[in-house]
Amino acid sequence: MRLLVLGGTEFAGRAVVEAALGRDWEVTVLNRGRHAPVPGARTLVGDRTAPGGLDALKDGEWDAVVDTWSAAPRAVHEAARLLRGRARRYVYVSSCSVYTWAPPAGYAEDAPLVEGAEPDAEQTDYPRDKRGGELAAVDAFGAADSVLVRAGLILGPYENIGRLPWWLTRTARGGPVLAPGPRELPLQYVDVRDLAEWICGAVEQGLSGPFNLISPQGHATMGELLEACVRVTGGPAELRWTAPEIVLDAGIEPWTQLPVWVPPGSDMHDALHSADVSRAVATGLVCRPVGETVADTWRWLQEIGGEAPQRPDRPRKGLDPEVEAKVLAAGGA
Repeated sequence: MRLLVLGGTEFAGRAVVEAALGRDWEVTVLNRGRHAPVPGARTLVGDRTAPGGLDALKDGEWDAVVDTWSAAPRAVHEAARLLRGRARRYVYVSSCSVYTWAPPAGYAEDAPLVEGAEPDAEQTDYPRDKRGGELAAVDAFGAADSVLVRAGLILGPYENIGRLPWWLTRTARGGPVLAPGPRELPLQYVDVRDLAEWICGAVEQGLSGPFNLISPQGHATMGELLEACVRVTGGPAELRWTAPEIVLDAGIEPWTQLPVWVPPGSDMHDALHSADVSRAVATGLVCRPVGETVADTWRWLQEIGGEAPQRPDRPRKGLDPEVEAKVLAAGGA
């Protein structure tokens, strides 16, 4: 297989490159050259937001293109139109955020989608940008030759959003840890390497259309995730399980200040942790245990000095230590 990855040096794109190289594919990446490339991939330099930024792609043919772009849809449209006729399949890594908020528990790929998205639009907001990227891919390649990977929460090595790295850093610091309950709260996420392996499999199988790409419901719980963090970091952390209403009454923002967590029974939990992923599972999605994801992410953090990279276009995650201490001291756990 000859694969072109637009990006390919950070998080999801990097994982796709590594998965493809692991299958002995011929991999080409196009990016701005700001990060070290994955050894074994052919690198082309270009900035798709600048005039002439795609010039390096004027020649060449590929079996598939993988695009993880998450800003102005027109950048996806320009790349897809340029590559139409020289690539067989266009895989766009989208998001479950493209569904009209808030999708009900158990929503599948036929759930209503956000309105107002356009394939040639400038940047607006994340849901419409991702939906616009989907429309751009389908417009250029057609429904039969495009794959829309609607990812949910993505965790694992090279994470540059700050969710799992924050929990690992917090448990490594030790002491009482505000653990948002309930402990048995079911989570849905996908290890970035499992996402990448599924994408490569989708290319091999010639799949098309949209796929919700996260683990099956209840693949892990909040307790299993945080207990794995305590275990791998080896610090003297003590998880203090705290009722959801106490967390919310303290003004703590779910998902942002306490990454991954959203209160049970809420629209947020149904939208973020309750998708139907049977279509992805039926086409080869396999999800590794949460303990493996946590341990490998911790190992990577140690290798790079303990501080994870942070995307400049995403807000920093995590709870202020003073706020955490105040809630715990008030007997909230």
